Amino acid sequence: MKTLRHTALAALSALATTGVHASGTHAGGHHSEELIGKPGVVAKATRTVKVDMTDGMRFSPASIDVKQGETVRFVVTNSGKLKHELVLGTEKELKEHYEVMKKNPEMEHADPNMVTLAAGKTGEIIWQFTKAGKVDFACLQPGHYDAGMKGAVNVTKAARK
Repeated sequence: MKTLRHTALAALSALATTGVHASGTHAGGHHSEELIGKPGVVAKATRTVKVDMTDGMRFSPASIDVKQGETVRFVVTNSGKLKHELVLGTEKELKEHYEVMKKNPEMEHADPNMVTLAAGKTGEIIWQFTKAGKVDFACLQPGHYDAGMKGAVNVTKAARK
């Protein structure tokens, strides 16, 4: 069953990365990297930001400030009793991905821009923010996004040297 899910995810991700967007396709993190940044290298992380996820459908903190070019190690903890996740993306992609998750709540996926955690677990995302602006994040477990489980990383433009 897992193999089938992974095969389906790979096919949907391939569609997403080729620019084919029909209603209901899985919006993976790969095609928006130019907008939200790229997977980082842990050795280049300039700081660690701890993020807590709760059953109150909130992230703490829900707003994070970083500098353009900075690589951040997010240490994400699920302090609730429900499964939660933190997914980085554009607001549009997160909404599209959420609609797919509502229809396929058991879909399993693992991309560098996300971490899905069972109750009491901790995981991490290493991410480099390459472009100034806002990078959204959310929990895309069914019902959680609608309940307000979202936040933003505010990326300030790098100073010219």
